[in-house]
Amino acid sequence: MKSRSAIIRLAAILAFMLPGHLVLGQQLPLYSQYVFNKFLINPSAAGSDGFTSYNVTAREQWIGYSGAPRTYSLSYQTRVLKRKYRLKQNLFDHTVYVPKKDGRVGLGAYIFSDRNGLIEKTGFQTSYSYHAWITDYTQMSLGMGLSGYFYRINVNATSFEASEEPLLYNDLLRRGVFIPDIDFGIYILNPRFDIGFSALQLVGAAAKIGNAAYNNYWMDRHFYLFGSYDFRAGLKGELEPAFLVKMSEQMRPQADIGFNYIHDRGFWAGLTYRTGGALIANVRFKVIPSRINMTSLFFGYAFDFTVNKIQRVTYGTHEITMAVKFGDSAKRFRWMDRY
Repeated sequence: MKSRSAIIRLAAILAFMLPGHLVLGQQLPLYSQYVFNKFLINPSAAGSDGFTSYNVTAREQWIGYSGAPRTYSLSYQTRVLKRKYRLKQNLFDHTVYVPKKDGRVGLGAYIFSDRNGLIEKTGFQTSYSYHAWITDYTQMSLGMGLSGYFYRINVNATSFEASEEPLLYNDLLRRGVFIPDIDFGIYILNPRFDIGFSALQLVGAAAKIGNAAYNNYWMDRHFYLFGSYDFRAGLKGELEPAFLVKMSEQMRPQADIGFNYIHDRGFWAGLTYRTGGALIANVRFKVIPSRINMTSLFFGYAFDFTVNKIQRVTYGTHEITMAVKFGDSAKRFRWMDRY
C-alpha cells in the first residue's frame, strides 16, 4: 500500500512535468519584455543590431502562489565588426581597401535559472548568427544555438508517505541530469519593421524517469513567430504595434498582441494582451544618454495581471530587466553605416 501511495505521488509529479499530456503548463520560460531582447527567444538575433550588449532579466510569476515559475537570465551578444582593412586589387586593377572581416558574424550566449514547481533547470546557450543584406536597408539573419541545462526534480519540495520507495532514489530525481539541445532562428530587420521565426529544443532531448512502468520525459519543440512595425507619432514619438505567437507540439498557440509608445528612443511604455487571460503593462527608459562614451544603460519593468481565478491568490507577475549597450548613438540604426 505504501508503495502504491508513493507511485501515486510520483505520478502527480510527472503530470506537472508533462504539460502536453495532462495540463497546459510551460516547459520554457515566458518573457513579457522579449521585444527588448529578442535573443532570448531567437538565436539569430545575436548581434543583429551591431552593438555589444549585456542583459539581465528577473521574472517572478504569480507571486504568492507556492511553486510558481521563477526565471533569472544573463545574456551577452555582440557582432564581429569590420576592422583592420587591407589593400586589394579589384577586377579593374584598381587598389581598394577591403576589411579583413566581413562584419556579418554575430555571437551570443546566456545563462539561466528556471524553476517551475518541482522542476529546476539551470543551463546555458551559445549562439552563432550570420547577417546578410537583402536590400540596402533590410537585413536577414540566420542563427543556430547550442543549449544545455542541468535538469532535476526537487523531491524535497514535497512529502511522500513511503520514504523508502526506491523510485525516490532514481539518479534523475536525486542528482539531476545534463540535457543538450539545439535551437534555430531566422530574423529580418529593417529600420521600420522586423519579423522573426525560431524553433527551440529541436532535439527534443529525452531522459528516462523511474522504470519501464513510467513514460519518458521529453522536451517539446517550441516555435515562436514575432514581428513589429514603427509608425511616426510626432517629431520624436513612435507607435510600435507588436505581436508574438508561440506554440509547441503539445500546446495550443498562444499570442501576445500589443503596442508600445516610444519617445525619442529613450522612453518606452506599452500594453499587451496575452491570450489565455493576461494583461501586461511595461515601461522602459534610458538612464545614461548614448552620447556619453557611446554607452547606454536601460531599465525595464513589466507587470502581468492575470484575468482568471489564480489572480485571487497571487500578487501578479513582475519582471525586471537591465541592459547595458556599447556602441549606441542617438541615431537609430547607426550600425548600418558600419558594414
